[in-house]
Amino acid sequence: MKATLANSLLAPPVRLVLALMAAGATSACSPTGLEARRSEARSLAAHAGWERVAIDSGRFVLIAHRPRPVQRVERLSVYIEGDGLAWLSRSEPSRDPTPLDPVALGLALRHPSGAAVHLARPCQFTLDMERRNCSNKYWTSHRFAPEVVDSIDHALDRIKADHGAQALELVGYSGGGAIAALVAARRDDVERLITVAGNLDPAAWTRMHRITPLEGSLDPVVVAPALSELEQIHLSGAKDRELPAELAQGWLRHLRSPSAASLRIVPDFDHHCCWVEAWPMLYPGLASRAAPAH
Repeated sequence: MKATLANSLLAPPVRLVLALMAAGATSACSPTGLEARRSEARSLAAHAGWERVAIDSGRFVLIAHRPRPVQRVERLSVYIEGDGLAWLSRSEPSRDPTPLDPVALGLALRHPSGAAVHLARPCQFTLDMERRNCSNKYWTSHRFAPEVVDSIDHALDRIKADHGAQALELVGYSGGGAIAALVAARRDDVERLITVAGNLDPAAWTRMHRITPLEGSLDPVVVAPALSELEQIHLSGAKDRELPAELAQGWLRHLRSPSAASLRIVPDFDHHCCWVEAWPMLYPGLASRAAPAH
């Protein structure tokens, strides 16, 4: 399996330039660069027979992708996107957080069984008329803000109603893992939480990389005790330097009773490689619960 060019949590300039060159753009802020990112998602979804849905969820319009026709199911898996293109450098935020590589969308499209929906974060994949309240703070310091979590929560209500679902499985990639945990703590219909290279301890993450703390964001660690009885599976890449497994191990220590949670460290995977390619093989194996890793 081969790593794909993907957006980084820190968006190093070299990776950014290479990715934009691959997309045929010269700047992440340029219309060409943004449209290339939007087009990639549309093409991926359309090729799989999925449709794009704009959900008015209060402060934001959120974009979801789902199979056509809409399936009526008892339990629905919702894949929450990562932080996307948050920064152009350590000091310059992006003008649009649409991912260079939409990993959560790729995972959702390769969901091997049952019904799945992809849910983007605020301002990702949005068209100009949908960019309500799209201040860059919502993909930098306030990426996990209460209003962001509220918006995701409302969107889940709409998605769940559309599918007639009674229960949810939340799958969060990277920063989407933090959102999934924060939303799960508010709801009583989440049966399982899965994170893939998830940012479950943003405070520890910012200390590790010596970057500005996310002062406008909620901290998933605070809600960890309330999720102690929820079935959880956290996947980390053994070669992930952006969100190493030790951050997920720290999350497990905050659970009151970690017996329902497990951490699986996947050899040779990093933050981007090779989750999408391997998902049809990885996901079925999550049905059997493993012992927690410490």
